[in-house]
Amino acid sequence: MSRSLPLRNVTVVITRPAGTAGPLARRVRKLGGIPVSVPGLSLRATEDATAVGVSLRRALEGDVVVFTSPAAVRFAADVLPLATRATVIAVGRGTARALKTADVTDVRFPETSQDSEGVLGLAELADVVGKRVALVGAPGGRGLLREALAARGATLDEIHVYHRVAPRIDRRHIDPLLKLGRRSAVLLSSAEALDHLRRALVAPAWRRLVQAVAVVSSERMRSAALDAGFERVAVARSALPTDLLTAAAGVSFTRR
Repeated sequence: MSRSLPLRNVTVVITRPAGTAGPLARRVRKLGGIPVSVPGLSLRATEDATAVGVSLRRALEGDVVVFTSPAAVRFAADVLPLATRATVIAVGRGTARALKTADVTDVRFPETSQDSEGVLGLAELADVVGKRVALVGAPGGRGLLREALAARGATLDEIHVYHRVAPRIDRRHIDPLLKLGRRSAVLLSSAEALDHLRRALVAPAWRRLVQAVAVVSSERMRSAALDAGFERVAVARSALPTDLLTAAAGVSFTRR
């Protein structure tokens, strides 16, 4: 393996939402890999922007605002500026970076477990009895934050600034999958995206995909990948591009 090109001649399937794979694809190329974008999700802004704006403004005047993804930040910032005196929490470093881009610099986020469990371990959420806490994101998901914060006594509000829908999969996505060889990996950080792909791909393309090495963002995603039929799984430190690509670069592609 080349140290300067650790993904040399490795096909890397990127399953990020439609329209968002560009930066990650460029990083794959820089490492010598061959990026293939097959979106597992499409993201859509909530149609009633006026209602979202009213809810979001109220949330920013509360005590704590939790942004559940970088997309949540982007769609919220499209509605109104995110200036606030509330404690702002991001699910992970990527979401914190999106908040910085939106001019919100005082952000707390879990350093290690960058997920709902990590967020719930933050000191800022240890005592939320009677506090106004808002979750900004999309409908769906595990609901762990919602359930745990309500159980802790928070006055909870959920603002859905976008929603996730099934992607449009066509021949430009399927044809590269049918050509996947031994040196191939697929980056997975969303169980919902994985499920959409399983439903959308034709059988020959799906069979090729699960023969690749699944590079996943967490132990939870590892279980989801194994349940979906992947036999080879590598677990990255987080869903951050750097961590996913580091894990992919450490894979041995010699075994079929």
